[in-house]
Amino acid sequence: MEFMKTALAAIAAFVVVGFAPAPAHAQVCGSVTIADMNWNSATFLAALDRFILDHGYGCDASLVPGDTMPTGTSMMEKGKPDVAPELWTNSFKEALEAGVAEGRLVIAGKSLSDGGEEGFWVPKYLVDKDPSLATIEGVKAQAAMFKNPEDPDSSMFMGCPSGWNCQITSGHLFTALGLKDAGFEYVDPGSGAGLAGSIEKSYNRREPWFGYYWAPTALLGRFEMVKVDFGSGIDQAHYEDCITQADCENPHATMYPPSLVQTVVAADLAKRVPQAFAYLQRRSFTNAFMNGFLAWMTENQANGETAAIRFLQTEELIWTKWVSAEVAAKVRSAVASM
Repeated sequence: MEFMKTALAAIAAFVVVGFAPAPAHAQVCGSVTIADMNWNSATFLAALDRFILDHGYGCDASLVPGDTMPTGTSMMEKGKPDVAPELWTNSFKEALEAGVAEGRLVIAGKSLSDGGEEGFWVPKYLVDKDPSLATIEGVKAQAAMFKNPEDPDSSMFMGCPSGWNCQITSGHLFTALGLKDAGFEYVDPGSGAGLAGSIEKSYNRREPWFGYYWAPTALLGRFEMVKVDFGSGIDQAHYEDCITQADCENPHATMYPPSLVQTVVAADLAKRVPQAFAYLQRRSFTNAFMNGFLAWMTENQANGETAAIRFLQTEELIWTKWVSAEVAAKVRSAVASM
């Protein structure tokens, strides 16, 4: 995803240093390539899968650089890499379905059990004082509190940076919800860092803030925000056919539908190592957990490897449900030796 960026240096260091060598019986599983995407949740998942496949299932797993479209295209055309731990698949849904129908790819399951989440948000401390601010009508009624520092006569809706796909969707929903008529101006934060910084600044000062954001993110793990209810429900067809299209002429209100975030596996690997595939089918996280874990990664400047080890050390009640007792013992032993 374009809005999720992590340091390439951390990924490069991880690929060079890697984990401990795979067990001698790795030939049972063989070589496995795992896409290491360039954002924190995906690089954590890639590291976690590598460690468990290596030490739990005897694979010779390695990481390869990845990103949503290049990885998805490569898997569909070449069957490589073998595993994409966190693939946001809405953008190439039809092509993926074709790959599955043709027997080249298998969808193991959801990386994020509740899907990727987008919305318009306000800080929780505002809703604690005035519960109506959890609704779009309440926000519009209180528009004056969200003062635009560049124009005191208007209110500020903090939008999505120029060039990002979310600027299209948030712009159409800004129009559909009648926010301009309520006194709001759509403000471009200039960058992802600018958008995050505006939330952090307002939160630290306990000031009003209203705008677009998404999950899972470290920021929503650090700061409690409330997603504003548009009172519209989700109109999936209108969202796909109009809200996501630049030339949508008559947008109407709809909540953002959850984004499918899936683990996709080459069919050959699923057949070759069914026990490992079963692990990938079970391995899933909620946004609430991932938000908090990403916040820990950010605060500790942790790369994927460090995050994977931390998770395995501190969250046994979660990951041991994904594997057999035998595999759990192998993974536990490997973690202890780190």
